[in-house]
Amino acid sequence: MEPLKSPTVPLDAELVERVLAAVDADPEAPLSLLADLVRARSVNPWFGGDPDDQREARMQDALTPRLQALGAELDRWEFDAADLARYDGYPGYHADRDLTGRPNLVGRLRGAGGGRSLLLLGHADTVGLGPGWSVDPFAAVRRDGLLYGRGAVDMKGGMAAALAALELLDQLGVTLAGDVLFASVVDEETGGMGALSLVDRGYRADGAIIPEPTGLEIAPLCRGVLWCTIRIPGRAGHIEIPQPAWDHGGAVDAIALGRDLLTAIDELNARWRTDPRKRHPLQPVACQAIPSVIRAGALPSAWADGFELTLDVQYLPAERDDHQLGGNVKDQIEAAIREWARRHAWLRAEGITIDWPVDADCAEIPADHPLVTTTAACVAASGSPGVVRGSPFHTDMGLLVNAGIPTVNFGPGDPAIAHQVDEALPEAALAAATRAYALTIAAWCGVAS
Repeated sequence: MEPLKSPTVPLDAELVERVLAAVDADPEAPLSLLADLVRARSVNPWFGGDPDDQREARMQDALTPRLQALGAELDRWEFDAADLARYDGYPGYHADRDLTGRPNLVGRLRGAGGGRSLLLLGHADTVGLGPGWSVDPFAAVRRDGLLYGRGAVDMKGGMAAALAALELLDQLGVTLAGDVLFASVVDEETGGMGALSLVDRGYRADGAIIPEPTGLEIAPLCRGVLWCTIRIPGRAGHIEIPQPAWDHGGAVDAIALGRDLLTAIDELNARWRTDPRKRHPLQPVACQAIPSVIRAGALPSAWADGFELTLDVQYLPAERDDHQLGGNVKDQIEAAIREWARRHAWLRAEGITIDWPVDADCAEIPADHPLVTTTAACVAASGSPGVVRGSPFHTDMGLLVNAGIPTVNFGPGDPAIAHQVDEALPEAALAAATRAYALTIAAWCGVAS
């Protein structure tokens, strides 16, 4: 897509030059901060693993002295699911979340007055590790122009660049007119309870940037995500011995049924690829129902007595239900799966189960919103293209937009690298993001002196 620029953004040429020169003169500043954040292990407990990694509070501990040095007013609080029970059935709420020892953190930098406020919101949690790392995932190893570590891309790199930008403006003696709120919230990777608590606490701003990895593209859209788990019953029996028909007590191969279900999912996706409801002009591909986890069978010598399939299903803001969630898309998926199940006499007799463990919401603001055009113009002035494109993945954006806060996703790093083994952020991308954030903050909030 073509870069989107706004000629009305009040970018001071001298400030642009000073910001660019300052980042070039000290590229280690954001890198040092990112290294500190990567070393602050903050794996979301939902992913299991070493309990010693599950300390989102460590991220907040690492951020606190940097915010204090800027003179920020700090608000750090813990909460639990019961505090937010009135949001049951709406985006971000999960009754089963254990949030013990997992605080949110907000630092408010007061402006001189007369400018627009800006919320910079990132999440402190990361996904788990997985096997096969070639480096210590929490050592912040630097090699060949990359900084390695769990969360380096998603999304400690963006948070480090945003905070480094605030430090840079402070060092340059720039007094902002509007307030800046720097927020680090928990639990984004499994649904967004941290951002929900922030909104519930009353935090608002005239605009928000979420520093998720977007490859330095500006995203005024994020898609929603559903996780769907389908369980197909089978009946075990000796795999090497001929079996009678199922209605005469014979075995039923759940794997064979599962293969047929996967074919039905392929057929559904083929329909969705040409369905205008599943496409968006800021998205290169249609929403799909993608098989992601399969579990089946118990013994090598027995027909599988069960088949469990998990799908990752994306949806768009225009498809949301009355609760701003994916209920309409759930109905579409369930109708297709149950129609498939009716083709099989065994399943008509025994039934299947369909569960929805996650419904992560989505959001959109107009591509010509002032926050989008301002950010795009500042990104272009910083030396990056300023491309506008939607995020294909879920972020905390929906909770902010639903609360009346115009929001974009914008940050360094290739989102395809997020959640991978040997996750790594290019050092040059971190510097580019720092430049872009500094200019965007100044342009959006206004400069008093």
